[in-house]
Amino acid sequence: MLTVNEYFEGKVKSIGFQALESKATVGVIQAGEFEFGTSQTEIMSVLTGTLFVKLSGETNFLPYIAGQSFTVPAGNKFQVKCDGDVSYLCRYF
Repeated sequence: MLTVNEYFEGKVKSIGFQALESKATVGVIQAGEFEFGTSQTEIMSVLTGTLFVKLSGETNFLPYIAGQSFTVPAGNKFQVKCDGDVSYLCRYF
């Protein structure tokens, strides 16, 4: 079953689905800066574009480009920003 998610007045949209090993979402983030919270561990992979990410406890945003991933432990917040559309795949564990 697919689920459609929309955040931040439509600037972040995703489609949720059940992958073989975990639940997942694939989506697009439009230009802007956003903060997310996690209830499960997330592995987020950038598919297109450049996403700047500041994980909990970090002081700077680090760039992630297509093909790169980062992990956010359960119960944490993280910030992202981008100058243009970025697509991503997020797996939940």
